[in-house]
Amino acid sequence: MNLFHNVRAQWLAYAVFFIVLALVPLFVGDDVFLLNQLSMYGVYAMLALGISLCWGFGGILNLGQGIPFGLGAYGMAMTMQMQTQDEYNPMPPFMLNNSLTELPWFWVPFGNTTVGIILSIAIPALFCAIFGWTMFRARVSGPFFAIMTLAMLSAIGTLFLGMQPYTNGANGLSPPRSLQLGELTVDPYSPGSYWVVFGLLLIATVIAKLMTLSRSGLVARSIRNDAERVRFLGYNVAAYETMIYTVSGIFAAVAGACMVVLSQYVSPDQFDPTFSLMMVVWAGIGGRMSLLAAMLGAFLIQGGQSYLGDELDATWYLFLGTFFILVVRFLPKGLVGLVESGLGRIRIGSKRNDGDSAASEVSLNPQPGA
Repeated sequence: MNLFHNVRAQWLAYAVFFIVLALVPLFVGDDVFLLNQLSMYGVYAMLALGISLCWGFGGILNLGQGIPFGLGAYGMAMTMQMQTQDEYNPMPPFMLNNSLTELPWFWVPFGNTTVGIILSIAIPALFCAIFGWTMFRARVSGPFFAIMTLAMLSAIGTLFLGMQPYTNGANGLSPPRSLQLGELTVDPYSPGSYWVVFGLLLIATVIAKLMTLSRSGLVARSIRNDAERVRFLGYNVAAYETMIYTVSGIFAAVAGACMVVLSQYVSPDQFDPTFSLMMVVWAGIGGRMSLLAAMLGAFLIQGGQSYLGDELDATWYLFLGTFFILVVRFLPKGLVGLVESGLGRIRIGSKRNDGDSAASEVSLNPQPGA
């Protein structure tokens, strides 16, 4: 039995991973900019987690993950912007510059911080549920669904870019101060913000992992392998696909909201197709069949871009593209495939006596990846 597929070993790997992440602020010291950058890596990891759940386990290639990410980001930015307004001056300056005389109706709910944060997650979730159900009921799948998500991403990005009086167009939204939660001011450069981001990543990871271990996860993997056969067995394939796609979108929306809290800025660039394609690259290189490997792929690629991108300039993308092609060609399971092969050499439970309960325990509930 390959240890890579042992559920207990997988949970142990997650525990070690998040314990190490929790200790990072203790070693960063006073370098607040590095801590903020590492917090942003947590945002990228959450996006990669959603792609792994949707594409790796659900078999749904989503090239429009930037949609819920951007919607969540704009929702949080609107909430933070409205925190700086009051009843005597309810309109953001850019609206006045665009000759608006009244606060648009869809901005009004974001005047309440609690409602604004809820809407930042609920609106992207509702979009994914409606869009996903519409597509999957029509049995749009595979490359056709990928094209539809990419087209919708471009359309929404163009919409936000063109709505200058309401979204500030290409300039985006820049809330003048940090998020206020009651009397608490969220410092984006503090260890507290770092721990909150990775705490949310931990919650999302546990939810995603439990989904893959559940009966629904088994059905989702079966749909990935042969949707028609699962449909003939009487399962509502569209419902399962919509569930996976929506949960993945919720993870992206949370990531978008966290991104705005950390950077205090959002623009239509969040809907850039290149960024959504990059999320797929993270999961593909790390290993889309493994939630943990997909997150590590995001760390690896974004870390490389941060420290090598400035040195190599445009050559970085040539290097990244070549690396991605090589991984897809020779390591279809991603870099985690090397780990799986290595652990496969460690035979556990290959020789088992009648009383050897430990070996049989290891072989229970094998999973495709961590």
